[in-house]
Amino acid sequence: MSDKAEKLLEIKNLNTSFRISGEYYAAVDGVDLTVYKNEVLAIVGESGCGKTALAQSIVRLHNMNYTKLSGEIRFQGQDILQMKLPELNNVRGKGIGVIFQDPLSALNPLHRTGTQIEESLLFHTKLSKQERKERALELLSLVGMTDPELTYKQFPHELSGGMRQRCMIAIAISARPSLLIADEPTTALDVTIQAQILELMQDLQQEMGASIILITHDLGVVAEMADRVAVMYGGQIVETASAEAIFDNPHHPYTRSLLNSIPGSTGETERLQTIQGMVPSLKEMPRQGCRFSHRIPWIGESSHEQNPTYHKVGPEHYVNCTCYKDFHFAQ
Repeated sequence: MSDKAEKLLEIKNLNTSFRISGEYYAAVDGVDLTVYKNEVLAIVGESGCGKTALAQSIVRLHNMNYTKLSGEIRFQGQDILQMKLPELNNVRGKGIGVIFQDPLSALNPLHRTGTQIEESLLFHTKLSKQERKERALELLSLVGMTDPELTYKQFPHELSGGMRQRCMIAIAISARPSLLIADEPTTALDVTIQAQILELMQDLQQEMGASIILITHDLGVVAEMADRVAVMYGGQIVETASAEAIFDNPHHPYTRSLLNSIPGSTGETERLQTIQGMVPSLKEMPRQGCRFSHRIPWIGESSHEQNPTYHKVGPEHYVNCTCYKDFHFAQ
């Protein structure tokens, strides 16, 4: 992405810490990230790496009785972390739309689909009741519902998983936001429906000119949709680059390990590679040195930085820690 591209969202030194047994532990730890206009940025990593915590921090959805946020989240030049609630509510939905990971729990089971789509329109527009209904029906048609009138009247439990996800997308785009955050939008959907949802999101992004933050652990989805990729591990961004560079020339050991764990498409029988160990819990996460080092113990300590910094390894391609220089897969 060119330096001349216009920045839509700029995150600087973001820390999101959760209280556990009276102590605060950072799930997002010093993250710097930029989203440009009209791009799809994928954030990838295993479960527990901090992807959803980062997404929810952007729109301040965490329970602040148990959470501390610090740093900067500048959306269209304004710092979201400094906004009062009325100002923040104007950004939610209208400026930033969110497609949640589990539509069944995100949708209200006591309200009809149409009512839930209209809620955002009621808050962010001056449309009349009839105009809101017409817009809701238009949105349901736009996201591929074959019978918008019927879906408008139905409750979430009457819809299939794919239909619920389409309704979540309709709600997220109802006020035509500039940025869509899609948190695992195809999880728990079968392959055919996944493809339909991804195609729908691509079409909407092109039509609306919106940017998308796509949070996923599915690298196939990343290859299909992303312009740029940020690889997240242990609450930190360990590598950022264009999608092409990530797949063709990955550097960080974690990125290379993720890509190496994908089953091959050649049809040949090969042993599936796995990543040793697992993501530590927040309480056990090492806060000094390279956080991935314990999962590649065959790489010497001298290869890791005590205080890892970002290194430019290509055009708009940055890697955290010097361990990438000596990394190789264990025999």
